[in-house]
Amino acid sequence: RKLLRKEKSEVHKQKKRFDDFAQRKMSYEEQLVIMGVRNSFSKTDHDATFMRMKEDHMLNGQLKPGYNIQLATENQFALAYDCYPNPTDTRTFIPFLEKIESKIGLPENIVADAGYASEENYCYVLDETESTPIIPHQGYLKEKKRAHKQNQFHRDNWTYNELDDYYICPNQKRVVFSHYSQRKDRNGFIRNFKIYECEDCTGCPLREKCTKAKEGKNRRLNINPTWEYIKIKANEKIESKETASYYAQRKIDVETVFGNIKQNMKFKRFHVRGAEKIFKEMGLVFLAHNFRKLVTRVRKYEGKTIIQNQI
Repeated sequence: RKLLRKEKSEVHKQKKRFDDFAQRKMSYEEQLVIMGVRNSFSKTDHDATFMRMKEDHMLNGQLKPGYNIQLATENQFALAYDCYPNPTDTRTFIPFLEKIESKIGLPENIVADAGYASEENYCYVLDETESTPIIPHQGYLKEKKRAHKQNQFHRDNWTYNELDDYYICPNQKRVVFSHYSQRKDRNGFIRNFKIYECEDCTGCPLREKCTKAKEGKNRRLNINPTWEYIKIKANEKIESKETASYYAQRKIDVETVFGNIKQNMKFKRFHVRGAEKIFKEMGLVFLAHNFRKLVTRVRKYEGKTIIQNQI
């Protein structure tokens, strides 16, 4: 009897474990469906994604559920907006432009900060629209610093032989073209690279400062010709007298709207849950901002003949 009870007890334990695993599996599958292509979601708001917020009072990079609000402005008036679960701006750029184009059309110049800079986004604006992108690439400011220009180990400061397609490293060795390579990101966008490799790094006195390659391996360069061309064109737009003022205006135009909403209107968090409700609440906030801005403009130019040009 003791042996029989022990066997029944063991079977009961195994069945209990199996039921627990099956229930967990179903729960995990449901959560994966809710999460979709994201890497997280909030249990209290399934449409929200955990992100790092600018208001990090503890300075520990704490993640909080939230939405990425995208806004298009002109003269500090909100023209179009949308709410996204993506924490990065680069992934919201194209769908937001598509929405703007379907509603009010795209402007002649599309101005954004470096957070939106990517090869995919640039190519979309240049190939799929008639607008001109005025967006600095993410390394623009760094490339302007003296430390970067004096860094002899960065290939931007190497001599390039365009005719024979090779670079000269600080040790006067040739870094020659090796082969082509392709990389596909999570969204399926393909980037094309040219791979260069130093002829011989053996015994190089500058090896430790120049490369992290293992002993016996040579320094390699991954060059994306399309991205290099885009960077040159982006720099020209940022530094051109005709378009530089547009980018300078971006900080005054866009950041002022969010600053007014957060500080003056005291709107720093949502009061509803769910993407649809969040979208409506954000719309009311931007509408209130526009009304306040309009009233201020009217009062400022009341009785003046230039009021029609200012509103």
